[in-house]
Amino acid sequence: MEREEIIANVRTKAEGYFQRGEFFCSESVIHTLNELLDWPFDRSITRLASGFPIGIGKSGCVCGAISGGVMALGMAYGRNHGDAMNSRMLPIAAELHDHIKKLYKSTCCRVITKDLVFDSPERKAHCVKITGEVVAWLTEKLLDDEEFKYKIKPVEI
Repeated sequence: MEREEIIANVRTKAEGYFQRGEFFCSESVIHTLNELLDWPFDRSITRLASGFPIGIGKSGCVCGAISGGVMALGMAYGRNHGDAMNSRMLPIAAELHDHIKKLYKSTCCRVITKDLVFDSPERKAHCVKITGEVVAWLTEKLLDDEEFKYKIKPVEI
């Protein structure tokens, strides 16, 4: 499978989870990236992302897709107790933050969605798109990383 097809499939998969109501933004990101990396963590890890939708528990703060993305980066670059911090972790998390901020002018859920009615199809579509963007960006970064590009298992849609 070609690089662009892998990225498109991952985007579609994560967006589909959210669009169909199977997961919210943060859960969709974490679940899809776990699958992309061929399930290095039990599927129940998705539960860790369940408090982050709608800006951390509906508080409107940090976008849940970004929170899920940072958690997903932890699957790749996180550390175990007693290990040194992986030198890639903090910079790549900051890159994700900056990427979304550049696209949407904020990383705050309430700012990114301020002109949209909460339960409207338009807001959901907007959030689904952001979720897909986060997953696609993460996938690109992992494909560029020599350590992961051979560990990636293309997801089926």
